[in-house]
Amino acid sequence: MRILISTDIEGVAGVFHVEQTRAGNGEYERARRWMTREANAAVEGAFAGGATEVIVNDSHGGFRNLLPDELDPRARLVLGKPRYLGMVAGVEAGCDALFMIGYHGKAQSAGILAHTINSFAFARVWLAGVEASEAMLYGALAGERGVPMVMASGDDVFCEETQLIYPHAHFVQTKAAWGQGSGMTLSPSESCELIREAAKASLEDRRKWHPYTVQTPVEVRLQAQTTALADLFCQWPTLERVDGVTLQYVAPSAEAAVRILNCLSAMSFMLR
Repeated sequence: MRILISTDIEGVAGVFHVEQTRAGNGEYERARRWMTREANAAVEGAFAGGATEVIVNDSHGGFRNLLPDELDPRARLVLGKPRYLGMVAGVEAGCDALFMIGYHGKAQSAGILAHTINSFAFARVWLAGVEASEAMLYGALAGERGVPMVMASGDDVFCEETQLIYPHAHFVQTKAAWGQGSGMTLSPSESCELIREAAKASLEDRRKWHPYTVQTPVEVRLQAQTTALADLFCQWPTLERVDGVTLQYVAPSAEAAVRILNCLSAMSFMLR
């Protein structure tokens, strides 16, 4: 049984400020160690639950946050970008299930450090008519390949909104959001213990596993943060302008939908 663990940082216990998510300071160095420890807890739980192989995908920012020398040596690690499948790269290796560790709420939600893909570029994103989070977008990409999302961790806002999409998955609430940058957190050690237990439990009854899929072709709608960004994004010929900041396009698959969003995100750096 091969398990893919996708790891972000905003949902990790103890992380509340953007400085903790960006390289180049001591706060980030501490947070990336907490991130690595939560990834390890998921690895340990997966093997305890019967996994024979575990792939860990570093899914935050530049995808170079996890510390390879501190990762459980039984796991293989996916690092760096660009990569076609982004936050679930590795799923193409024939994985049986997906974990999402340290995830956050969708853009405009009340969650800690909430955003969808790129807070500079996108104000909101809809997939097949439903307002989307990263968990939804990448769960649909994995589901298209028959891989179910079975376990996840993050703050209470993330857990509440994501349970609606994956009702059979196991969730660990690492902290409670009181706003974009404040709340109450578990200790890193307690968070890791709960992640370990939930990861193990999630693999015990495969009859409850259900891949999340969306009907194709997929309509994607997004609101850019500014009209200047919308101007830039509409250089892509298949994008249709709805209003000053709203765009839409139709993709042949969930994978294509996500890959186009990631290309638009990369384009946004031209205006920074």
